[in-house]
Amino acid sequence: MKFPKPHTLKQISELINCEFVGADDFQVLGMNEIHVVEPGDIVFVDHPKYYDKALNSAATIILINKKVDCPEGKALLVSDDPFRDFNKLSLHFKPFKASNVSISETATIGKNTIIQPNTFIGNNVVIGDNCTIHSNVSIYDDAVIGNNVTIHSGTIIGANAFYYKKRPEGFDRLISCGRVVIEDFVDIGASCTIDRGVTGDTTIKEGTKIDNLVQIGHDTVIGKKCLIASHVGIAGCVVVEDEVTLWGQVGTTSGITIGKGAVVQGQSGVTKSIEGNKTYWGTPIQEVRLKLKEMALIKQLPKLIEALKKNN
Repeated sequence: MKFPKPHTLKQISELINCEFVGADDFQVLGMNEIHVVEPGDIVFVDHPKYYDKALNSAATIILINKKVDCPEGKALLVSDDPFRDFNKLSLHFKPFKASNVSISETATIGKNTIIQPNTFIGNNVVIGDNCTIHSNVSIYDDAVIGNNVTIHSGTIIGANAFYYKKRPEGFDRLISCGRVVIEDFVDIGASCTIDRGVTGDTTIKEGTKIDNLVQIGHDTVIGKKCLIASHVGIAGCVVVEDEVTLWGQVGTTSGITIGKGAVVQGQSGVTKSIEGNKTYWGTPIQEVRLKLKEMALIKQLPKLIEALKKNN
């Protein structure tokens, strides 16, 4: 997420009431999670295990809970609670704006686009030409939808990321201020849920087709011309490359990549990154041909055990 205008390190430190290491006028351009940071961004880190990753990332401002050696060309914001202060900045630069109309006056809707009754379209939403948005769809603030997109009834675009920090008093939510971006010629079935990015984008690329009752987590990128069947659940920060097929009830863990042209058969659990142009099945997932060989061998075990008993 980029700020509306550049801020100085000192200005940011005053917003969250923390110390800083660096020049007062060090430029701060935005804030992002570690996997999407760019120069000028703030990234937060609150565990020593991830200090090096944050300090060596593309981010040039590190919101951290310990004063450490600052890499050359970078700056530190030293906070007793980086998670809390990252949320403070999110709320400052991207506050929630309540709506009192079904279609926001700040929304842009293209030519020949049909919006069926009882649909909600939030602030700053952009919808392209020749789209059909069916009844009871909710499109939250800042979503971007391309041309020739169909979204069926009951689907929700842009709900909060499922991202929490466990504290003694309960779970503290990381504020979501990213977007959902849906490119041209995408079809989305009924009662799907596509979460917004925390600070970046959740993206569905051109030509992808999504069945009913599919969940897509925050900051995930679905490639071009993918097929995603009903009851698939894709976690946050997943990269699904182009022309992937995920059949019914496939589930994934977060932060993995599914390679171009991969096919994952129904009820599989994708617990690690997998190569493209292969067919997979099972939990934990394996290539189908290896899984079937394994099952065939297992079926032979009773015979082998009986043979061993006779030989003894």
